[in-house]
Parts: sequence; C-alpha cells; structure tokens
Amino acid sequence: MVTIAGIVGYGVYIPIYRIQTAEIARVWGEDRERIENGLGIKEKAVGGIDEDTTTIAVEAAKNALSRAKIDPKRIGAMYVGSESHPYAVKPTSTMVAEALGATPNLTAADLEFACKAGTAGLQMVLAMVDAKMIEYGMAIGSDTAQGRPGDALEYSAASGGAAFIAGQNKESLAVVDSTFSFTTDTPDFWRRQHADYPSHGGRFTGKPAYFRHIIGATLGLLAKTGTKISDYDYVVFHQPNGKFPLEAGKKLGATSEQLKTGLLTPVVGNTYSGASPLGLCAVLDEAKAGNKILVTSFGSGAGSDSFAITVTDKIESARNSAPKTKDYIAKKKYIDYSTYIKYRRKIKD
Repeated sequence: MVTIAGIVGYGVYIPIYRIQTAEIARVWGEDRERIENGLGIKEKAVGGIDEDTTTIAVEAAKNALSRAKIDPKRIGAMYVGSESHPYAVKPTSTMVAEALGATPNLTAADLEFACKAGTAGLQMVLAMVDAKMIEYGMAIGSDTAQGRPGDALEYSAASGGAAFIAGQNKESLAVVDSTFSFTTDTPDFWRRQHADYPSHGGRFTGKPAYFRHIIGATLGLLAKTGTKISDYDYVVFHQPNGKFPLEAGKKLGATSEQLKTGLLTPVVGNTYSGASPLGLCAVLDEAKAGNKILVTSFGSGAGSDSFAITVTDKIESARNSAPKTKDYIAKKKYIDYSTYIKYRRKIKD
C-alpha cells in the first residue's frame, strides 16, 4: 500500500437554524410519521438570510486553520465543491481564499459533482501535496438547502460544510493511506441551467445510482488496500437520507457501531457536498491514534470516492482548537416554514 499525504487540519460549520420534518409535513398536508420513517430524518439545518455557500465555507475553513495552526499564506491550492455556488460565473474559491488571507499566491477553482465535489477536491489537494507541487492545500464541501417547495427533497436538502487541509504525513492528524473512485454516467439527479431547483429520478436514485457507486468504490478500495470492512473502526458513507447508508453498510458487512458516529443526516439533513465530509469530521472529533476510518462519498451523475484513513497521535492536541461537530449540532434554533422560505429565498416574483 502506498501512503500519500494526510489531513493536517479539519473544520465544520452548521448553521444554527433548524426546521423540523413535522413542520414541512404540516404545511403540505403530509403524514409526518410516514415521512420521518421513510427518510429517517427528524430535522435539517437551514442557512440564515445572510448565509450562503461562501460564508459556510469560510467558517469551516477558519476552523480547519485553527486546528492546522498554519499561516493561510502557505496554502497553495483552494478548491470549493458545491452544487449551490452563489454565482454562475464568479468563483466561490477566490472569495473564500480572500476572506482567509490566503491570496494571491495560490491556485483556486470551484468544483461541481453533486454531493461528491468536496471529496474530489480532497483527492486533488492530497495528490498535489504528494507530488510536492504545493506545501498545503485546502478542499471544502459546502452547500445550502435546495429543494422545490413540496418536493421530497425539501425534507432533506440542508445547509452545512466541512473543510480539510492537506499536508505532509509527518504533520498529519490523519494519514490518507489510499483512495479509489468509481464513476459512470448515471443521470439520477440534475439541475438545468437557469433552473431554481434540482430534479431527481425518484427511486432510480437508489439501486443504479447510490448503492452501485457506494458499493463499487468501497469494494475497489478494499481490494486495492487488501483490507476488509471489519478492519475499520469507523465507516462513513454519503447520507442522502438516514436509511441509505445503513442499508449500504449492511450490504458491505459494516456494523451499526461502525456507522453511528458519522451518521448525521437524521439531525442536520443532507448537506450535499458537505455530507460525507461532515461525517468524517464527526469521527475525527472522537477517534483515537491508530483508529482506521473508511469514507465513501457519492455524487449524483454519478460517482463515489472512497478513502482509507489512519488517525495519528497528533489528533489529540488539535481537536479542541475549534468547535466540534456535535457543538454545532447542539446549538440550534427552530424556525417555522414561513421563516424558512424567506431565509432560503423561495418566494419568487
């Protein structure tokens, strides 16, 4: 197994506002219990009136820098993955880099691959560090809630983000031992140009899209590394809802104990590009030196990135330098549906 670079800093940000599944169901006359049982989601995080993908990314990135304890000027690459970039033509990555004080000597770009854009960015900065093109690189997955009023996505599409700083193994809180990707043209979810909300293929998003790619990427990683699912202390899969990752885990032989720490969707919703990265951050918040983590993302369209990660003894001194994932989950304020549609600008002229 060839060890590449590692994670020297990580950070999350989840907005304070929450809307409960019951409140959305009330407005649309739906059966709350049926929705909650079907999706496995009780509530979701909602960005405030002054929050978007960029502000969420900046907050997560600041937390990652606090843990890495490096000058942002040393960041040589900045990639922000999202499916809700605030501008069609104007990069989110440059705004984030400017806010952090990382400009001007770096390369930056926005990434789009539905919910796996954040992990695609992580693969890129890890490779650039490993190739010695840069000293440090930052990858961010950040998104805001997008879902047509009354659509099933409205119950799950949430706001949040996670950031990772890649650096040399000797400095890493967690070493990325290997990565593997599985990609096809499976159009289960899309948003056309000028469309306000995404469309999806309903149940088609399950078996041919999510499960095929999650399982394909995970099995590919296990074969590449010569490991078994039981070799990992924690397993994190992308979480479009609260049930899919558990079902994927069952198919692959992962236990509920391995999955529970990184499963956040039931309480914060599907944060899209931040979903599996947020789950990884929740695991890093409690993992100990020597623990092994398997993470597999999923992005509609479709593809999955899988990572084998080993935690180092540097995690203990770094994790308390920024708020933990559970701190953001616990800090919440419930809003009603009218406030929700105002904050997410769902009222159109």
